[in-house]
Amino acid sequence: QEHLVESGGGLVQAGDSLRLTCTASARIISGYPMGWFRQAPGKEREFVARIRWGQNTAEYADSVKGRFIISRASAENTVTLQMNSLKPEDTAVYYCAAAKFEIGSPSQIDWWGQGTQVTVSL
Repeated sequence: QEHLVESGGGLVQAGDSLRLTCTASARIISGYPMGWFRQAPGKEREFVARIRWGQNTAEYADSVKGRFIISRASAENTVTLQMNSLKPEDTAVYYCAAAKFEIGSPSQIDWWGQGTQVTVSL
């Protein structure tokens, strides 16, 4: 059974850093593109970052570019999202995601984690 489990969410102040970790089954971590989405109250789930299998190239939403870093550690079956210079508008439930082909819109995702809350206060 394939799985994704997030950890590392919490309450921080604006300007702080937070690190999210997604632990995945070995089959997912070694074979498929993975990424992070987030969903704020009353808003649609949106793409945050993705990392491709093989080249490990990363791409980011404009809203987090330069502040967030996604990385993969296949030996540990984890994908992490290092979030720096956090802003109140980053407040959302963050979801780890994996897809058989591409990560772009939520409809392309084949596996979701359960989500972890990130709250950034002023």
